[in-house]
Amino acid sequence: MTEPDLIPVFDGHNDTLLRLYQSKGADVEKLFIEGTQGGHIDLPRARKGGFAGGMFAIFPPPIEKTKRSAVPPAPSDNEPLPPELPRAEAITSTIGMASILFRLERAGALSVCRSAGDVRDAMAKGSIAAVFHIEGVEAIDPELAMLDVLHAAGLRSLGIVWSRPNAFGNGVPFRFPSSPDTGPGLTDAGKALVKACNQLRIMIDLSHLNEKGFRDVAALSDAPLVATHSNVHAICGHSRNLTDWQLGAIRESGGMVGLNFATGFLREDGRMNADTGLDIMVRHIDSLLQALGEDAVGLGSDFDGAMIPAVIGDVAGLPKLIDALAARGFGRALIEKIAYRNWLSVLERTIG
Repeated sequence: MTEPDLIPVFDGHNDTLLRLYQSKGADVEKLFIEGTQGGHIDLPRARKGGFAGGMFAIFPPPIEKTKRSAVPPAPSDNEPLPPELPRAEAITSTIGMASILFRLERAGALSVCRSAGDVRDAMAKGSIAAVFHIEGVEAIDPELAMLDVLHAAGLRSLGIVWSRPNAFGNGVPFRFPSSPDTGPGLTDAGKALVKACNQLRIMIDLSHLNEKGFRDVAALSDAPLVATHSNVHAICGHSRNLTDWQLGAIRESGGMVGLNFATGFLREDGRMNADTGLDIMVRHIDSLLQALGEDAVGLGSDFDGAMIPAVIGDVAGLPKLIDALAARGFGRALIEKIAYRNWLSVLERTIG
């Protein structure tokens, strides 16, 4: 349950399940419910910050021998794509993180939501509303048998790629400055996956997809185009951010974008630097509002997956961003749209 005087926040992306999965041997339910010193999200801090829920990502991490920082410590304009991940490795970690999600639900820490109505119900009763999301579908076979199994388990949102190639498409590398036009589009299997997601009402996340893959999804999908945790390329010229034509395609489809808090995708210099102010976050939100309209902008923090501004610190710091929007002159109705109402709307139109 969030504090009663806080505007609730539904967030487009976090990697908390990965953090818990990597705390090998730990009592993950206890870590989440009682709180920890590290990471960005646990139950006590979620209540303090007004965190009402979000897309809980399952991200199959690189295998140990190739593990490296997700983003280079200094901007690089020739950063290579991380290598492909073997499917067996991806299955192990995907199932492991899904298990943690359901264990947290059984422990009463959150509610796994399979529809927008479920999200509303969870928020009404003060339970964290968790949407089962996958970031990088390496665990899914090209025949899509695993997709059916995961959907039956509760999967309602997926990003076809993380920033590496797989059987379905190619992600963007972590290059700065760089265009997202970095490689080929979706494979035939990727195009079949888009159509299957439309049929199953699984939301497709475009945040890590390269330009040609983005164009393929835009041409094939009959659902709103959504980037759960991306920023404005015109402000920060990172390949992870959205160009003007991509923002136009999202607007035309009735989709939305969640602001990524990762400092390297916010700052004009592309650096991962915790000494990053709220002003640049507000600037990105202003630009997204101009490009998309007030019904298509939300938050997509990347908590537990990136270096975020120290002024926010963790999920308990969300009210500081809300206060910064108010100080910028945003009225309560617009702030509520950005904080949670726009996500509820797009979920209604994607997962049902």
